[in-house]
Amino acid sequence: MMGGLLRIVFTAEDLARVRIASRVDVMWETVMSLYRLRDRGGGPDMTGWRRRARTNLASAGLLEPVRRTLVPLAPTGAYFPDFLTPIEAQGGFDDGIAALVDTPRERVRQEMTVLHAHAGLPGGLDDLARGDQRAIRRLADLVAGYSRTALGPLYTTLESVLGHERSTLARLLLDHGVESMLAGLAPALRWRPPALEASYPAGDREIQLGGRGLTLIPSYFCQITPVALVDERLPPVLVYPAVNRPEPVPAAAPRDSLSVLLGATRSRILRCIASGMGCTTTELARRTGTSLSNASQHAQVLHGAGLITSTRHVNMMVHQITDLGAGLVRGGRSRDERPLSS
Repeated sequence: MMGGLLRIVFTAEDLARVRIASRVDVMWETVMSLYRLRDRGGGPDMTGWRRRARTNLASAGLLEPVRRTLVPLAPTGAYFPDFLTPIEAQGGFDDGIAALVDTPRERVRQEMTVLHAHAGLPGGLDDLARGDQRAIRRLADLVAGYSRTALGPLYTTLESVLGHERSTLARLLLDHGVESMLAGLAPALRWRPPALEASYPAGDREIQLGGRGLTLIPSYFCQITPVALVDERLPPVLVYPAVNRPEPVPAAAPRDSLSVLLGATRSRILRCIASGMGCTTTELARRTGTSLSNASQHAQVLHGAGLITSTRHVNMMVHQITDLGAGLVRGGRSRDERPLSS
């Protein structure tokens, strides 16, 4: 199949309604990972994941069911059913599985018919193709088992990589506006007002958002080209390869004066914020090994001391280092700075 161009056309109202996914969308990662599971390449990280995933799936008795049922639902270079990636998964994995179970039978039949036209179907999917409710339930159970077995051990990495990507986008949005944020999606996507463009393996396609806005979902396993839902009646989403990887948090040296001044956890949080373009509270908790409430409390103290700024974007609080905080991390405090207490 020849490649094409995807164009997502924005109105002024759409630009005001761009949303960044607030968490890892495990349903999308599940579908994207099925492509990586059978592919080769992707670098040493993906090769290692593929080997571990196959071993874990085999040990759980899931490898053959996955090959018979899930892999045919996501054929290489072709359509996969939109019902596999419900928007409800933005509320959490359990919400996504529940939405999959509740998919109307007629919708399942329609989307499976489209899949059959693109890639054919093995006989083992006949019940699902008819919209049999027991088959839909079995599919949801298999998706849940596969996700927990193949993706569960990688979840900390998913949260780290995708949390950092979301933080980077949020900072671009807050500092420079939505168009700069869309331009920051390069190289996977190209912002050419009024459209966001990308290479698209399924041929040319244009999506007119028409005031509905767009949810951006960075993905770990989507590694080649962005993906959009086929049914344009559904809430518009764009899944794209995450391009911003988190830098390691600089380790504290022995007898570190910053840790003595602020406390070990608070100094590590400050270093975490200083190491990149900013962090959300969730990412701070994850990267520093503390609870979400503790990370929030420490960030409030650092904000009150003028070491960081904290700005809310929808449901994310984005923290950025100030000049004072950066100087403190570097050990270059000016003479008129006053000591801080923890």
